[in-house]
Amino acid sequence: MAGELAGRLEPIVAEAVRGAGFDLDALDVQQAGRRKLVKVVVDGDDGVGLDEVAEISRAVSAVLDAHEHLIAGAYTLEVTSPGVDRPLTKPRHWRRAKYRLARVSPHEGAEFVGRVGHAGEDSVRMLVDSAIRDVDYRTVAKAVLEIEFKQPPTADLKLLEDDACGMINNAETESKEESE
Repeated sequence: MAGELAGRLEPIVAEAVRGAGFDLDALDVQQAGRRKLVKVVVDGDDGVGLDEVAEISRAVSAVLDAHEHLIAGAYTLEVTSPGVDRPLTKPRHWRRAKYRLARVSPHEGAEFVGRVGHAGEDSVRMLVDSAIRDVDYRTVAKAVLEIEFKQPPTADLKLLEDDACGMINNAETESKEESE
């Protein structure tokens, strides 16, 4: 029942969240006594601040009130941002994790830790053991961010930045060659 309700509410809530300039990461509806708990997890390229959470809460609350026939009763709305332990499951998660350390468990092979570089639609470039490595999302069983208490080494950031410039130049060259 709650999963079905979440499925009906998701497009409505996603539109309200997009209208505020953010992405809906997850929507969950649970029965909590006589009320329903509607939990909305949102994210943005620059994170989500408290003022923005309040703005999103007002927008989502307004659309839920306008569609009260779907909820059919009292509800509690909880709007939050993803925690640092959120898995990297979509290309946008990887893009937002640029320059951060991630622990990757591939479907096959050994787990590794690397610094996230350019993230495309199908793969991400990572700096692993001082070498650039392309990681296809389909090969990743699980990936999570590692918590760092100090700034990343400048040399690592420079390698990733230089690699990103090389990728852009290579893509432009390939595009020109294809059009000729």
